Amino acid sequence: MGSRARRKQRWCTQTLTPLMEGPDPEMQEENKKESSWEVIREWFRTQKGLSATNFSMSNLYGSSPAKSQDLRLLLGVLGCPLAPIPLVNHPIHHIRVKDIPIETSTAHYIIQQYLAASGCLKQQKCAKKMYATGSVKMICCETEISSGKNVKSLGTRSGESGCFVVWQLLPGMWSLELVVGGNKVIAGSDGKTVWRHTSWLGTHAAKGPQRPLRRIIQGLDPQTTASLFAEAQCLGEKRIEDNECFVLKVCADRDAVMERNEGPAEEIRHVLYGYFCQKSGLLIYLEDSHLTRVPTQENDSVYWETTIGSSIGDYRDVDGVLLAHQGRSIATVFRFGELSMQHCRTRMEEIWSIDDVVFNVPGLSMDSFIPPADISDNVHSPSL
Repeated sequence: MGSRARRKQRWCTQTLTPLMEGPDPEMQEENKKESSWEVIREWFRTQKGLSATNFSMSNLYGSSPAKSQDLRLLLGVLGCPLAPIPLVNHPIHHIRVKDIPIETSTAHYIIQQYLAASGCLKQQKCAKKMYATGSVKMICCETEISSGKNVKSLGTRSGESGCFVVWQLLPGMWSLELVVGGNKVIAGSDGKTVWRHTSWLGTHAAKGPQRPLRRIIQGLDPQTTASLFAEAQCLGEKRIEDNECFVLKVCADRDAVMERNEGPAEEIRHVLYGYFCQKSGLLIYLEDSHLTRVPTQENDSVYWETTIGSSIGDYRDVDGVLLAHQGRSIATVFRFGELSMQHCRTRMEEIWSIDDVVFNVPGLSMDSFIPPADISDNVHSPSL
């Protein structure tokens, strides 16, 4: 992943569409031009069609094409999702208690406790360079389809294992390579543009404000995680397994959410919840949920709600900072109509672990995060 190799790398030129955080499997022919949301709708139509047949579960999910589509759906949702909101520019090391609601000042105090518990406040200078490797196991989809009267379930719990590597250079630059079941996802940010490449969808650029990679805020970078909750409110307390936790909530700005709209699809909200252990002060659970509305040809609207909940644990000391080395994420994609009683709910799972973390990586520079040439040419073209 050297910078020299990255500069020479050039992906095949394709029409760019925004990076999606919802499912995006390959359900169209290679030469067929479809929007991302049409691809999602087609995947769920396929699932509904399967539920109406008399085939056995082994026939439905035993074939390679079905497994491949499910895995790509998994990678589209859990492979490289972004955090709901961009990072704040103002410092977070000082508690502001004047002229702000008690919920906000309480959240500030909890974040300070989190930074202290993770060891960030002891560090005079925060590490700006980081490298991490890890392993993942992704569990294939389980889909529940309801017609209003009957509920049918499809799918198995067969999974695929893989690995990933993450590079980070603060502020705002990161790179991810993830390989699972023979499928690779590559994503990155140069601090201005966020992009993703898959073999089945090509290269895509994200719309809207630049946001951090969700995988990084799952206990790998306490400083970035704390920045995300700089404008949070404390909702109270909740028990997560055997831990009493403070619950913080932060919402994406409405204008920022609107900037991420893709074609007819309209993002309505994106919310992030953090659960901080009262005993240790550490983040042990992270949940984000975003809701999107897509109009249909029947003048109706279909809503897609994607929720990802991540359990975070096994904190270990790395150069004086406590970082999470193990976790589990469960994602649910819920499709429902405005008027219809029918709905589809797809559940997927990822179990991850961190194998190695290194700070202040020698030789890591801005050149290591240059986007693919076709992304750069299109983003910076004056004709756009």
